[in-house]
Amino acid sequence: MADEVDLPPCGIYRTRVALGSVPEERLVYFHNHGDPGPGLYLPSEWRGNRARFSARGHLLPSPDDVRHLAPLAAEGFYRVVSPFHCCAKQCRLFETDSLVQLGYDGQARAILFVPEWVDGQLALPERGTRVDPDRIDLLKRLRVPVANTPVHDDGADEVLLH
Repeated sequence: MADEVDLPPCGIYRTRVALGSVPEERLVYFHNHGDPGPGLYLPSEWRGNRARFSARGHLLPSPDDVRHLAPLAAEGFYRVVSPFHCCAKQCRLFETDSLVQLGYDGQARAILFVPEWVDGQLALPERGTRVDPDRIDLLKRLRVPVANTPVHDDGADEVLLH
């Protein structure tokens, strides 16, 4: 079919405009092959600084609306490849080779959390630092095995969805 829209991959996005009942500037999980069609899922809670998404989604009003989704870097652990400050105010400096965890708030604003070594274990802080979107380019994603961490309330995991 010539009218078919190329759908982006499943993953996390920021809405640029309101899409049906989903407000603009929101963190969403986009699922490109749902039944009856592509859908948006809003965060229902955060665990370990990662969003968990509602099991009930919102059907994308039109496949053309994917143009209003801005892709986001995946949540997870990263290495700082070049030193940078969080923003123009230079509130916090992130040093080269630092381990950071990238997460987002409900408005899809990036937050960096700096894990600490505490009593022989890596501890994740509950609070992080908001960073300007262009700072994400100064991070390199690390490969970390994932187990028992579903992204949806119903236990569905992004690996199991595909």
